[in-house]
Amino acid sequence: MSTCVRWMEIDWVATTQYADYDLFRGGERMANKSIIAKKEEEVNALAEKMKDAKIILFTDYRGINVDDVTKLRSTLRKSNTEYKIVKNNISRRALEKCEIQGLEAAVEGPTAVIIGQEDYLEPAKAIYEYTKEHDFYKIKGGVIEGKVMTAEEIITLAKLPSRETLIGMLAGGLLGTISKFAVAIDQVRIQKESAANA
Repeated sequence: MSTCVRWMEIDWVATTQYADYDLFRGGERMANKSIIAKKEEEVNALAEKMKDAKIILFTDYRGINVDDVTKLRSTLRKSNTEYKIVKNNISRRALEKCEIQGLEAAVEGPTAVIIGQEDYLEPAKAIYEYTKEHDFYKIKGGVIEGKVMTAEEIITLAKLPSRETLIGMLAGGLLGTISKFAVAIDQVRIQKESAANA
């Protein structure tokens, strides 16, 4: 075999190897682009939900099992509230998109995201009650009607009476006031009648 032919064979092998390598690298680049695009979709979807939310809570979900989560999700669903396990980097980027600052510590470690679109008090109360029953489950922080709040502030809010209870208390107070006013008016009427007959 001539030297020329031998060199041609070496060139062909080298070219084929590098072509395969480039093809592999090209596939890798395509896969990376696909992963990045998927993550961007997740960030945008989460940010969209956060943007219109009445409440966003971040909780440490350690120490609970699948049955516990299923029951909690069922409770939260009654107030149109969603419970999700989201990767912290996705949550961070969604918060950045919504220009929400001050929750960096809340998206560290195992983190669940609770998002409510209609009410903030009922979801907060449900999560607080849940933390009392599960020692390791903790509120880490959140956002209520656009205001960033600490775990302590959220717990304080969750301890307030429910809206229905407050309405009942208000209605009871108003009825009591109206009743006293009616009695007072009646007494004035009786006094006037007595004075007229005297």
